[in-house]
Amino acid sequence: MTTIDRFEIKRLQVIDESGNADPSVLPSLPDSMYKKFFETIVLARAFNSRALSLQREGRIGTYPSILGQEASQIGSALAFDAADWFVSSFRESGVFVAMGYPMPLLLRYWMGDERGMQCPEGLHIYPMAVPVSSQIPHATGIGMAMTYRGDKKAVAAYFGDGASSRGDFHEGLNIAGVFKAPVVFLCQNNQWAISVPRSRQTAANTIAQRAYSYGMEGIQVDGNDVVAVYKAASEAAARAKAGGGPTLIECHTYRLDDHTTSDDASRYRDKNEVADWQKREPLIRLRLFMEKKGLWTQTYEDGVTNKALEQVDKAVAEAEALAPPLTADIIRYTNKELSPRQLKELKEHGG
Repeated sequence: MTTIDRFEIKRLQVIDESGNADPSVLPSLPDSMYKKFFETIVLARAFNSRALSLQREGRIGTYPSILGQEASQIGSALAFDAADWFVSSFRESGVFVAMGYPMPLLLRYWMGDERGMQCPEGLHIYPMAVPVSSQIPHATGIGMAMTYRGDKKAVAAYFGDGASSRGDFHEGLNIAGVFKAPVVFLCQNNQWAISVPRSRQTAANTIAQRAYSYGMEGIQVDGNDVVAVYKAASEAAARAKAGGGPTLIECHTYRLDDHTTSDDASRYRDKNEVADWQKREPLIRLRLFMEKKGLWTQTYEDGVTNKALEQVDKAVAEAEALAPPLTADIIRYTNKELSPRQLKELKEHGG
């Protein structure tokens, strides 16, 4: 008997829960980058909090909170260039905020207006995918197209631990591995796929180790450590652009809120588990780390928070002031070429 292959899974943590950094893996970053991490997390958290309030007031529809997952989203998003492409699920508001997507448009989407996902010129963010894992093969296809065109770009593909049990995940990663597509697959393992725990997704120790089945690099990172996520995503993006193929990054994090505003997680989750993870949430450790470096004060955070709330409130006002979509938009994009009847209906409804 001979051994054909071996693999190992590494876990990356740069900043621990007490705000101490491991100098052996701490990337060389300017102080301004740590402030950008902090300020973007605060902004994303302000957006998330306001969105939850708007939903309770009936001003937007069902909304999926990102509380607790900001480091996984923002640390990874900021590791990519503006020329790279982003493919997301429905729980990536933090990614959209980090990449400068107009918040009024993002809010319009959650108000039920699909025009909110019409990405502005200069941004490369695909519309959120609500069906679980359907966006993963899309990311692979985009990456393959980049390779054929000779573009030195990467694709960031976001999904949850539940998506790793779907066929789209396996098909997308398998083809990406075969064709060395420049895709960074970012699994936000938040421990719960609605009410189904991570233990029911796979008997393997990690989701990251699935990467080796498809001939690509795989790593698990502390998903509540924004610097670790940034470091892993930066290295994966650079490898993809250099022709080294895809990477699967498992961000080990936690969903502190309900699955969506239509869910009640207390029916299936132990409150002690949630309380334990609340102590490990991303902003706490980043704050402690920055304080040790002399980059954080309460005055600084208060200023950042007030500015973020002003930005979000302005976005809410702009979103609610937008004119509603035309009735004709229901059929405007159903076919490349509309039928005579559809054209007639468009004309009748002012289209």
